[in-house]
Amino acid sequence: MLEHIKVSCEAGIVTITLNRPERLNAFAGHMRRDLAEVLERAGSDPRIRVVVITGAGQAFCAGGDVEAIAELMERRDTDEFARLLGAGRRVVTAIRQMPKPVIASIPGPAAGAGCNLALACDIRLAARSATFTQSFVRLGLHPDWGGTYFLPRIVPPNIACEMFFLGETITAEEAWRFGLVNRVFPDEELEAETRRFAERLRDAPPAVITAAKHAVYMSDHATLDQMLQYELESQLRCFQTQDAREGVRAFLERRAPRFTGH
Repeated sequence: MLEHIKVSCEAGIVTITLNRPERLNAFAGHMRRDLAEVLERAGSDPRIRVVVITGAGQAFCAGGDVEAIAELMERRDTDEFARLLGAGRRVVTAIRQMPKPVIASIPGPAAGAGCNLALACDIRLAARSATFTQSFVRLGLHPDWGGTYFLPRIVPPNIACEMFFLGETITAEEAWRFGLVNRVFPDEELEAETRRFAERLRDAPPAVITAAKHAVYMSDHATLDQMLQYELESQLRCFQTQDAREGVRAFLERRAPRFTGH
């Protein structure tokens, strides 16, 4: 039984909702571990084509529960704090190693670990009321959940430094201008627009999505020659699929393709 994580699956799309709205979905207890386990199961389930992560109520995720962190500090419980950090690392790794697209649907504040959870996802869709804060510095803590990896790869270093150094909040529109989010929608349209976006990804050929996701993140450290070789190998694999044959036939017949994942 998941206490603060809600999971629903419909037609190949799984939605994982951080469900602690009274605390802006801040992580506490076993939430990090539970989220990691749910993501790992979704990644290995062949019935699931797309993963959506969102938050219940008016927030995406406020990061770590500061009261819980204060209790650990009072007890000087470094071992437990390290365990929580390890669970966060497990979440980020599950998202990035998953062969399926992961969408962050952000209905409100995304702060600290919540901000970096969103940055770990492949696609970020935000409500107009969404905000983003690298709030660690306000607590005297260092960014975690991969923030120091993701943020400087999305925004220029000077913007990343400002966000990390000052911990100021930016709006959804500012985040869109910086390239932190893909789309911004009116609050009341976010859920429906997220569903539409997820359905488009679900209906795409999964072999192409998987290979392209890997290519995007591989390019962070690969050379041009390595990427050209990877493209060659991936293209040959896709060329032999039924989905590729269907895509070519549909193009020639001027109709929408019906990809089956084979």
